[in-house]
Amino acid sequence: MKENFEEFITRFKDRLHDLFHNKTDIDNLSLSRGLPEKVWSEIMALKPLSVAVPEQFGGRGLEVKECLSVLSAASYEALPLSLTFGINIALFLEPFAKYSNDAIKPEVYNRFINHGAMGGLMITEPDYGSDALSMQTSNVLTEEGYALKGQKHWQGLTGMADYWLVTSRKKNDNGDLARDIDFFVTDESKPEQKINVENYFNNLGLYMIPYGLNNIDLKVPANQKLEAPRTGIKMMLDILHRSRLQFPGMGMGFIKRMLDEAIEHCTNRIVGGQSLLHLDSVKFQISRIQAAYSLCSGMCARSSSMSGIDFELSGQGLEANSMKALVTDMMQESAQLCTQLSGSSGYKLDHIAGRGIVDSRPFQIFEGSNEMLYTQIAEVVTKQMKRLKETKLGKALSEMDRTSRIAPMLKKQLDFNLPDNMVQRQMVVLGQVVARMVSLQYVSEMVDKGFRNDLFDNCFKHMSMDITRLLSDFIDYNNAEPIVAYNENSDWMNFI
Repeated sequence: MKENFEEFITRFKDRLHDLFHNKTDIDNLSLSRGLPEKVWSEIMALKPLSVAVPEQFGGRGLEVKECLSVLSAASYEALPLSLTFGINIALFLEPFAKYSNDAIKPEVYNRFINHGAMGGLMITEPDYGSDALSMQTSNVLTEEGYALKGQKHWQGLTGMADYWLVTSRKKNDNGDLARDIDFFVTDESKPEQKINVENYFNNLGLYMIPYGLNNIDLKVPANQKLEAPRTGIKMMLDILHRSRLQFPGMGMGFIKRMLDEAIEHCTNRIVGGQSLLHLDSVKFQISRIQAAYSLCSGMCARSSSMSGIDFELSGQGLEANSMKALVTDMMQESAQLCTQLSGSSGYKLDHIAGRGIVDSRPFQIFEGSNEMLYTQIAEVVTKQMKRLKETKLGKALSEMDRTSRIAPMLKKQLDFNLPDNMVQRQMVVLGQVVARMVSLQYVSEMVDKGFRNDLFDNCFKHMSMDITRLLSDFIDYNNAEPIVAYNENSDWMNFI
């Protein structure tokens, strides 16, 4: 019989807290590459990844709210641990459940549930980062199955995962690569499928997670190819959008930890006879982290209702990109604010906030850099405006489903015509505005169900302030460009 989830998640949280605060020194562990095997085994004994395994294979059933709760519980204690689970859940187990051949599922799930196996996804290549459609890893159909060849890098859990989803393009008879993308499951326990790690990277943060350069030269059976219902590109978008929609799970616990740490420190730190919490600037900074907490809560609620594997998400770029880009920006800002409020103690690599700055920074880059995602959000809006034959931003956003509740509340700021031709820096700013409105609407919808109205009000104040500032930058944008050959006549020593 499946354990009640409240009991499961409480036991998981309590064990993590005990493990990281009493049984081991998480601060020192966070400064070491990887985690000791004993720590990993104790964590995996809790079966955290069972939330992403179907019930018929011994799991809890792939309920998004449970997946996000596990990610949040982990990120409250250690963001790299949460990312480890996030990689396994969103980039392996969910696409595996949705697209893999039924014949290979029992063995894989058995190893995840009973033997602590882990899995990851390989898309990025040394010369092709965001330009995934130009990847050069190839696959050729043979009598034994498929032969895969190429290189991949910056995959989380490099050399550590037991299974991988590896992307490649079909090599045609003339040697050209097909435009579409194919996905294959690989099994590290089989010599012909083992991926060779050429070298490991000294990643700046996220020390628990190994990254590196992988050489692909594999042979896999035909039934280990994922089965795309339409095209591989659509499947890739479905997988990536689902992953981005679940970033708030990793953000939730992390932001709550930054908020709790900031409140505790500023309540107990006495300066001039009163706590820091009495200072107006401190109140503003903490309320800023709290606004991120509210927005992330709304994202989690929305994601829980629309990002399960039963949903087709390839066309949900607006919400997926809004959640991923904004929550990761807020994670970084929350860590910066908590570090500032913590004073000198925050500037220690083993302090949760100082370390959080470094650990949360790559979240703004991987799975699509935020500038790219904000640009794509703006493109969705401008295309919709053309379809509506509407030029006024506020009116158009009032008619769009995911911003219709918030746009009227920002009528004054949004009452202007979008220019016909925008430079990319304007597109990025427009995307930042829309992402805030989309996320505010999530919180507004939670208020209807009983979420605290005062938290929404404070959240709205901060996002309204952001939007006003951003639109000022949008309308009167800075067109400065770099002067590449800048050395001539620029040495200050010559002007004394």
